[in-house]
Amino acid sequence: YVAAVYEHESILSPNPAALVERRSALELMGRNLDIYEQQVLAAARQGAQIIVFPEDGIHGFNFTRSSIYPYLDFVPHSHSGKWNPCREPYLFNDTEVIQRLSCMALKNKIFLVANLGTKQPCARSDPGCPSDGRFQFNTNVALAADGALLATYRKHNLYFEYAFDTPPEPDHAFFDTPFAGKFGMFTCFDILFFEPAVNLIKQYNLKQIVYPTAWMNQLPLLSAVEFQQGFATAFNVNILAANIHHPTLGMTGSGIYTPVKSFIYHNMESYGGKLIVAEIPVITADYKTNLEKTPGRVSEKGKEQSPPSFYAEMMYDNFTFVPVWGEKGELQVCANTLCCYLDYRRAVLTDELYALGVFDGLHTVHGTYYVQACALVKCGGLSFSTCGQEVTDATALIDFQLWGNMSTPYIFPLLLTSGITLDFADHMGWKNNHYFLSKNRTSSGLLTAALYGRWYEKD
Repeated sequence: YVAAVYEHESILSPNPAALVERRSALELMGRNLDIYEQQVLAAARQGAQIIVFPEDGIHGFNFTRSSIYPYLDFVPHSHSGKWNPCREPYLFNDTEVIQRLSCMALKNKIFLVANLGTKQPCARSDPGCPSDGRFQFNTNVALAADGALLATYRKHNLYFEYAFDTPPEPDHAFFDTPFAGKFGMFTCFDILFFEPAVNLIKQYNLKQIVYPTAWMNQLPLLSAVEFQQGFATAFNVNILAANIHHPTLGMTGSGIYTPVKSFIYHNMESYGGKLIVAEIPVITADYKTNLEKTPGRVSEKGKEQSPPSFYAEMMYDNFTFVPVWGEKGELQVCANTLCCYLDYRRAVLTDELYALGVFDGLHTVHGTYYVQACALVKCGGLSFSTCGQEVTDATALIDFQLWGNMSTPYIFPLLLTSGITLDFADHMGWKNNHYFLSKNRTSSGLLTAALYGRWYEKD
């Protein structure tokens, strides 16, 4: 099928904390919706059957609970598919934004997924009802090619979003399409947690995901395109990921991903939006991505003369590292119950320092979640203290096999190359209770090769 995602540079309110009338909120959102309209038309002309827009793309961010109120639409939260906002605009008040989105879908005969702020009145006597008598949700809507509202999803894992409420129960949202079957839906930070993302995919055996996000990149392990691809690979799904474009805030990185191929956009240099259109296969069965035919040798070597280990902070976590010296070698490094191993060979010795790092613990900055990670990274400079820094360029071509005795089945394989480009492993999977990833000769210099494990039970 042909899919489109749009990385949108949203027109932001100059003062998001100011209280404004609904009229001026609609005026600002209308300017973003004008851009959406052009992009839907462009995507439909290229044959796209579905288009996905980013989180916060219509209203922006940095609101307070009261200042966002004029920007919120009322959207009934149900899976009925019985309301067509474009054709029946009179059914509910305060639905201007969803009406416009619905009409774009209808006019261009395209499935459309967008993110907007919604409100839902509640009785103050209800437990959980906020004191102002309403819930405010960060919401995705999916609209059919005839404009009908198919599904809504209210973001569950909020990332410092004080204007919004967490829904009482996680939404498991999906919708059906004639061209690719069911699509699941979640937002941004949700991708790091079991609920609802993982549970949704497992429970309904979903193979296609739509994913609006407003993601601030954090190298070396949580760059948007890097993690989006790791997720598609780990769960053997297609992901249509639309990010916002604000390079000054470190926000860029969208793509259309299959488990074995990616069409991505990552651009920190220039401004403006970007439409990606790609044709991808519908995933039906669980085909194993190279997992079974692996020669993978998981040896117990690497204990001979490991170089000195050292500590450095990476992604706000205290990693234990060993330097990757010389043209070839075998290394191991351990922390808590996790041991990481690396066999490597470099084609040419460059004056770049690489290190193999391990972390097995609770991550506590900007969210709390338990991580088990084995990571081969390029350091920022030549001293140990620079390992774990954000690096975007590298020249070293390294053949390697990386493996670890992970305690969780949820491993995201990450492979990032120079200039924030992606590569795919030759082989990966489980062997003898170890997860491994191997690659001969990356397409360009290696930035990061990692096994990013999420041990959800220990959150």
